[in-house]
Amino acid sequence: MNSETLTKFKHRLESEEKRLQLQISKIESSGLGEAMQGSLGELSVYDNHPADIGDELFERSKDIALRDNENILLEDVKTALNKIQNHSYGFCDKCGQEIASERLEAIPWASQCLKCQQETESTDVTAPRPIEEDLLNPPFKRNFLDSDSRDFVGFDGEDSLQSVLRYGSSDSPQDIPGANNYKKLFPNSDEHQGLVEWTDAIPAEDSRQDEKTKKAER
Repeated sequence: MNSETLTKFKHRLESEEKRLQLQISKIESSGLGEAMQGSLGELSVYDNHPADIGDELFERSKDIALRDNENILLEDVKTALNKIQNHSYGFCDKCGQEIASERLEAIPWASQCLKCQQETESTDVTAPRPIEEDLLNPPFKRNFLDSDSRDFVGFDGEDSLQSVLRYGSSDSPQDIPGANNYKKLFPNSDEHQGLVEWTDAIPAEDSRQDEKTKKAER
């Protein structure tokens, strides 16, 4: 990059730096630098319902977001000016290749070439999950052991959940597939309790039926 082009970009960056500093000053002069009650002219906001200051809270949140965005942009501009001083301006921070002049014309503070910038923006930047979940997977049903390969028949997490939900929940019969009354408002409510498989209930049911028959005959 020749000195004439470099000087042109330097002037544009300095102009952008002044504009951003002025914009930040204007935002902060609107009462952003003082406490919430001070900007509202209230002695306290504790006696107000949150909805009473909803508009003011929204405007304050918006101003903070705008100020933060301008500060981030200002740091990028300052970094670009420092690169001019260090003779490293116009080179990609990631691959080291020269940034196209068309890109610098559009964004003088660009720190990456177009290809690297596209790769950066396409990268999944979702918040990383806790490392413990590598072992505790799946996160919620990991102790539901009905399908366990060891044929676990003890009291597992699903049984614990069912025991709690027997006391009630915010669900109604329309929310649980297969539930037709309020006594079955939990998952797998048709399971036999205390039995390994359904055939274990046959003798007990037969004996109860025999007792009912004998009582009726008497």
